[in-house]
Amino acid sequence: MHGLGLEQQVVDPGAYVRTVERFREMRVVLPTFAELADPDRIPPHLAAAVAAVEPDAPAPLNLFRCHWHDGPDRRTRVPVPEHVVLPRSLTGVDARIVVALGDRFPMIASHKVLAAYACLAPRIVTGQFDPTRDRAIWPSTGNYCRGGVAISRIMGCRGVAVLPEGMSRARFEWLERWVAEPEDIVRTPGTESNVKEIYDRCAVLARDPENVIFNQFSEFPNHLIHRVVTGPALERVFRSMRSLEPNLRLAAFVSATGSAGTIGAGSHLKEVFDARIVAVEALECPTMLRNGHGEHNIQGIGDKHIPLIHDVMRTDLVVAVSDRATDRLDVLFGSPVGREYLVRRRHVPAALVSGLRSFGLSSICNVLAAIKTAKHLGLGPDDVVVTVATDGAAMYDTERVHAEARYFPDGFDAVAAGEVFGEHLLGAGTDDMLELTVAERQRVFDLGYYTWVEQQGVPLADFDARRRPEFWDGLLDLVPAWDAMIDELNARVALRRET
Repeated sequence: MHGLGLEQQVVDPGAYVRTVERFREMRVVLPTFAELADPDRIPPHLAAAVAAVEPDAPAPLNLFRCHWHDGPDRRTRVPVPEHVVLPRSLTGVDARIVVALGDRFPMIASHKVLAAYACLAPRIVTGQFDPTRDRAIWPSTGNYCRGGVAISRIMGCRGVAVLPEGMSRARFEWLERWVAEPEDIVRTPGTESNVKEIYDRCAVLARDPENVIFNQFSEFPNHLIHRVVTGPALERVFRSMRSLEPNLRLAAFVSATGSAGTIGAGSHLKEVFDARIVAVEALECPTMLRNGHGEHNIQGIGDKHIPLIHDVMRTDLVVAVSDRATDRLDVLFGSPVGREYLVRRRHVPAALVSGLRSFGLSSICNVLAAIKTAKHLGLGPDDVVVTVATDGAAMYDTERVHAEARYFPDGFDAVAAGEVFGEHLLGAGTDDMLELTVAERQRVFDLGYYTWVEQQGVPLADFDARRRPEFWDGLLDLVPAWDAMIDELNARVALRRET
């Protein structure tokens, strides 16, 4: 596919030389994809240097923390990625719902920083992006553009965030602290559902040749990094559980589609464990489920189109979750009254209830979809459903205030907590779900035509090539090629520094 950053050789030697000089000045060293998949491969001298760096600092060494093995203090490294296993007292199902915690990642406390790095690094090492000249444009509904701005800053280039004006205030406050100039925050009309408006603004920005658009919905490195890094990380979590209980079976991987980056981890888990891949979307905008449209507040999952990087033909189920459920559960999980109810009345362990602060709105959405999946498939105590918490509740404090005022105008008390728990956790049903037959997969796949071929100009042959598993598996060959180029760039930076 041409024009999508998949080259494996230096395209612009001049840009490459200038990158070497800039990285020498800023002391930037790039981690390989292999090192992020297995941080034990990071050279000891670099690992020691990383340990001395504050995890939220705009420091180049924090690139080596962009993996799933950061500990609860976000400084130390742990052998098994941080995760929680939700008990039946919370989920109402016998199956183990396992949630990997994305708020351990550096700088933005979300695993989207991993995707941003994966998209920029290949452009850097192939000379397709000149950090001394180009601006990195990061279209997103929040976390990816924050990750892009952070990665841009520590790589010595200018990052521009493009996101809907109606996103949470915490996102904008973070961006205001990190961008080089106020105009580097571009607000587009609408909220979570208004992805087309983001594309339209990027089309205008792309008229300037020094603006490079890193569209997470069409950047295949976003898919690849999750297949080769997130997938093995989740495999490690499951194997650690199975080492204690050999009868466990990985039944499904659940992920809200959003940009369809994270769901790429499912390809790895399907290959290794034959796990089902479950795609999740908002019920208020049931694009995959019903060819529908609408607006919702599950910030971080996108909608109204099928991302170019979604391997639709490997997807097994579609689940829709309502933002009414995620908003109300966010109040339950985030309020003192709600947490007390969970501990005292539902007997959920206090430590786990405290850990629910690691669940943002899309994380709650993933948990609900995992519960619905367990019920739909009739899973039992030996079955494991794994999902991810993209970010934590801290990103939605203002949203929680709005939700409490909207849904509980008379105040949120123990009675309201019980109603929310009963309706949205114990009462989660198997409605608004669809097992994808071959015909249904073809239908969902074809929905992407209107966005990518008609609107964004992707050649039809390139669009259709994505139907075949060989296309997606062939992308894996890019990873060792890019890793070799990362090693080469690092060597050149070190050589220039010595001379």
